[in-house]
Amino acid sequence: MVQVKRALLSVFEKEGIVELAKFLHGRGVEIISSGGTAKALSEAGIPVVEVSTLTGFPEMMGGRVKTLHPKIHGGILADRRKKEHLAEAKKLGIGLIDLVVVNLYPFEKVVAKGAPHDEIIEMIDIGGPALVRAAAKNYKSVAVVVSPKRYAGIMEEMKKDGKISEKMREELALEAFERISHYDIVIEGYMRKAFGLGGDFPEVLNLSLNKIQDLRYGENPHQQAAFYKDPKFFQPCVASSEQLQGKTLSYNNILDTNSAFELVKEFEEPTAVVVKHNNPCGVASHEDIAEAYRIAKSVDPEAAFGGVIAVNTEVTLKLAKEVMSTFVEVIVAPSYSKEALAEFKGKKNLRVMEVKDGNVKRQPYREYRSVVGGLLVQDANVKLLEGEPKIVTKRAPTPVERESLYYAWKIAKYVKSNAIVYARGKRAVGIGAGQMKRIDAAKLAAMNAKSFGEDLKGVAMASDAFFPFRDGIDYAASLGVTAIIQPGGSIKDAEVIKAADEHNIAMLFTGVRHFRH
Repeated sequence: MVQVKRALLSVFEKEGIVELAKFLHGRGVEIISSGGTAKALSEAGIPVVEVSTLTGFPEMMGGRVKTLHPKIHGGILADRRKKEHLAEAKKLGIGLIDLVVVNLYPFEKVVAKGAPHDEIIEMIDIGGPALVRAAAKNYKSVAVVVSPKRYAGIMEEMKKDGKISEKMREELALEAFERISHYDIVIEGYMRKAFGLGGDFPEVLNLSLNKIQDLRYGENPHQQAAFYKDPKFFQPCVASSEQLQGKTLSYNNILDTNSAFELVKEFEEPTAVVVKHNNPCGVASHEDIAEAYRIAKSVDPEAAFGGVIAVNTEVTLKLAKEVMSTFVEVIVAPSYSKEALAEFKGKKNLRVMEVKDGNVKRQPYREYRSVVGGLLVQDANVKLLEGEPKIVTKRAPTPVERESLYYAWKIAKYVKSNAIVYARGKRAVGIGAGQMKRIDAAKLAAMNAKSFGEDLKGVAMASDAFFPFRDGIDYAASLGVTAIIQPGGSIKDAEVIKAADEHNIAMLFTGVRHFRH
């Protein structure tokens, strides 16, 4: 146990610091401080020893040098278990410091608000991290606090006898090193961008993520898991959602909710998406969002059972009643009416997620995916089309067909490869996902559609990648497909186009592939 007799308080964020200082003073703890912290404590009537008084040196260079002195760092780094350390401290007139309370200059906030470069540079804290590292290194003898959230716990620990347990000091030290590591990574990222060095993919990739929550388990019950958020990612996403009701999200829930939410953001009109096992099984748009969901669910009602729903408009009472008519794991939306939320309370396990500004279009970003022993990094697949698709057949698609083609194309972007989507107007008709052969994806999509009474005559077909052979076109023609959209780029494009012409099918080449592995 560490008996706190002397504390150093030096914080940028003043929240709770006066209350903590009053508590320490009340327990007879000597308080050392500097700059704005010393001023705040003095104004509150709390006795403070100024760092400059202790060291015999004034603050220098516009405040850049304050606590970088042997009388400060010697007092923190002296190991109480080593007699030679204590003897040396006594010989040099260095008083021991038992508690260090520091929070750092708000570098991230200053960068986020778009401050000038020179102002940002001044927000690179030097003395603060040095104090934190020193105290954390010497956790056996010193307690270090880097967050106001810890003040209440510190006071509770000290209430009895003024001591801080080793377990608490270990927790605080780890938290301190986490904070310093994150701080340095943020600075490095800013410098890389400001200097234009390192390229898009640096030789050393440093990431810092904040834990949102522990999960009950991962994909399967024998796997442990947790959910983390990138603090530098500010676009609307599932990681920034608020859970309004229901059981804790599972690992699989999060994956499915992410897939559903990202797909529904592709649409401007009111749209509902149903996802099961990380693939859309129903998508539809309608001016009445409840009707959009009813249609989306009808694409594959069996798969929709126990699925995840995403919509891009406010959830109405009418939609809520429709959702409540079957088993749903999660619903995610930008907002909910009071009546809808009241309706959902009838199923307390239903997870109700809200993402503010959820219909905002995504901007380019970087995505990460792990493999055993490594990490894959790539630009996210934000692009849908690159200019106007090229008409490659003798017959151009009609306006009605073109609408269906574009609708199917949006969906295909979010279906696991190999992917085939049949659509009519503003709704999916059949979806085939994850097949090793493209023709099998086409057959699977058709099988699902036919099993629920869908007529495929006159539908549009989207393929996430090129057709390697004409068999996919011949099969589509046998179903009654009249228009196809695909990237093109096969060595057999000519053969595929010829097949489409033979069947009087209109075909567009996008030049953009949407593999989703």
